[in-house]
Amino acid sequence: MARVVIIGGGWAGCAAAITARKAGAEVVVLEKTDLLLGLGNVGGIMRNNGRFTAAEEIIALGAGELLAITDQVTRHKNINFPGHKHAFLYDVTKVEPLVRKKLAEMQVMVELETRAINVQKEGSWLKSIVLANGSAVEGDVFIETTGSTGPMGNCLRYGNGCSMCILRCPSYGPRVSISQRAGVEDLLGQRGDESYGAYSGSCKLAKNSLSKEIVEKLDREGVVIVPVPTEDVNVKKLAYKVCQQYALKEFAENIILLDTGYAKLMTSYYPLAKLREIPGFEFARYDDPYSGGKGNSIRYLSMAPRNNALKVEGLSNLLCAGEKAGLFVGHTEAIATGSLAGHNSVRLYLGMPLLELPRALALGDLIAFANEKIKTPEGLKNRYTFSGGQYFKQMIAQGLYTTDVETVKLRVERIGLTNIFAEKFL
Repeated sequence: MARVVIIGGGWAGCAAAITARKAGAEVVVLEKTDLLLGLGNVGGIMRNNGRFTAAEEIIALGAGELLAITDQVTRHKNINFPGHKHAFLYDVTKVEPLVRKKLAEMQVMVELETRAINVQKEGSWLKSIVLANGSAVEGDVFIETTGSTGPMGNCLRYGNGCSMCILRCPSYGPRVSISQRAGVEDLLGQRGDESYGAYSGSCKLAKNSLSKEIVEKLDREGVVIVPVPTEDVNVKKLAYKVCQQYALKEFAENIILLDTGYAKLMTSYYPLAKLREIPGFEFARYDDPYSGGKGNSIRYLSMAPRNNALKVEGLSNLLCAGEKAGLFVGHTEAIATGSLAGHNSVRLYLGMPLLELPRALALGDLIAFANEKIKTPEGLKNRYTFSGGQYFKQMIAQGLYTTDVETVKLRVERIGLTNIFAEKFL
């Protein structure tokens, strides 16, 4: 039996584990913290704009387990907020245990508080992952889904210092780029001014620290919009954001809150003293990151060059997914790339041709589009997501965006890929 080792237990890693297991592999997930899902524990937005189409494509391709879980714990459906339509907001406090249970049911081995720091290899062939405790985990095929946030030095150098985010580098150690340790140079994302990295796009406020009126409206409608005092509007800050789909002037001119169990504040950071001057926020307190009044985590400093089947260039048995595979933004994007990488891990083990999703699907188009763009200086300054920005415009122009589920099913059926991610090879 093929042994597939996945480094990183975020959305991409969990998705890869599911499809690799479905294909018949023995699967081990190495996660350096005590929680799966990583940024998924503070995210919460699904199915907005083109992510609806992408989610239904994933389901039609046979990898709908994680989407079923987010749908199950959704607090609000079909929410509209500036620049975004029909969003689902899942409860970030409930999703991780359900994902952990699903992996256990599928007999995926999950090793928490297990930090990968190096590789052992022969030529271009990875033999094992070296752990911080000195032991090694052997495998036949490896999938890196370590993300692009951390180590702390990146947040110090390119941001406003460690923001004490959900990834908790001081407690669990820094992220290590496995592909780079294996000899493949990382690609670095840039901001418009050519400085490296970008700030995570939102913060979480404790709901019970907000006024009764705001909490009641959040619980009832899922979204609250409060104008920012004119003197505090900072449009320039939008250029720093990871989430360019939210880099609209409305997000600088207003406090936009979404209900994800927390009150999700759609800005990279907001000085606490200034925030508490706004009616309804007099007792506001940040729950993630704890330094949300000063800064946020820095991302996009560790992407691996890869092909459209998500195999890392220059290495024989390493695939990648999530932010490691490009300047992707979002849970849906991570699940999509993770699902493909997991499926292809067993194909790679068997010497089969790797699957490249065709550009007739939004998933395939995004993966190929981002790969083209990341090879250009200008492309390194953009982010790629189904929910907005440059790619969503492309998605619309190509006629790929739809909210009709039957249309998506038919699209996948016509190219002969219905339930391909559920196919067992071993």
